[in-house]
Amino acid sequence: MQIVVAGSHGLLGSALVEHLTTHGHHVRRLVRGAARSATDITWHPPAGHIDAQALRGADAVVNLGGAGLGDKRWDDAYRRVILRSRTAPTALLARTLAELDDGPRVLLQGTAVGYYGDRGDEVLTEDSGPGRDFLAGVVQAWERATSPAVEAGVRVAHLRTGIVMSRTGGSFGRLLPLLRLGLGGPLGPGDNYWAWITLVDHVRAVEHLLGTEVEGPVNLTAPAPAPQGEIVRALASALHRPAVLRVPQLALRVVLGEFARDILASQRALPQVLTRSGFRHRHPDLASAAAWVTSRDG
Repeated sequence: MQIVVAGSHGLLGSALVEHLTTHGHHVRRLVRGAARSATDITWHPPAGHIDAQALRGADAVVNLGGAGLGDKRWDDAYRRVILRSRTAPTALLARTLAELDDGPRVLLQGTAVGYYGDRGDEVLTEDSGPGRDFLAGVVQAWERATSPAVEAGVRVAHLRTGIVMSRTGGSFGRLLPLLRLGLGGPLGPGDNYWAWITLVDHVRAVEHLLGTEVEGPVNLTAPAPAPQGEIVRALASALHRPAVLRVPQLALRVVLGEFARDILASQRALPQVLTRSGFRHRHPDLASAAAWVTSRDG
């Protein structure tokens, strides 16, 4: 397939590009600034600019961009950055695909399980309603931004991604070094559910969805969400380290500000649509995921 990837230099995007290329797909990257290679396509979402002609003939677009939630403290200005960095590029892509008569007819739009808000131990599927907090509102606006493409007949899937288990980046890239030193432990009470997925399964799921007829919301999570403290202890056990140094909730709020709410939110989201579409996780349970993420092998 001919696939265009936005957000290709982040944790998810870079892994996806490598995976797709390795599996025989032709990948082009949407980049800001001047194109540095023949496979780059220039765009500048804040100005509403994209090289639409370069999208002609492609089969699909995967958009995984957005400002990092943990990069800065959430003052009013950064809240606006979080929202606009998601909605403006998505809306530009959706309008562009809607206007192209020979452009991509598939848009896989990365969003987040933050759509559901903080829901305790309630089991959540793609049929569950939205939450009411800031991030839930962001995800709702994010998904609405794809409307022009949907209305034009483009197949749009909203990839509601959970917490991605990675060896080197994201939340787990920060947590693992502490656990290796025996300095980690549950964050706050540790009873909030994390809907996790390994990076391996995330990129495999995206490739799978490129070749299906799935549209609408898709939870990109593993079938076994677990309390956050249980996940931390499973990782520590795989590393043969203790996990007894609980991080106080107040300390998280002092260090992370409002982002601590996201870390401590509980989303017991199941990948109902993904599983029904025929996808099989390589790491379906916590034991296999912990073994992979703590291994230094390939």
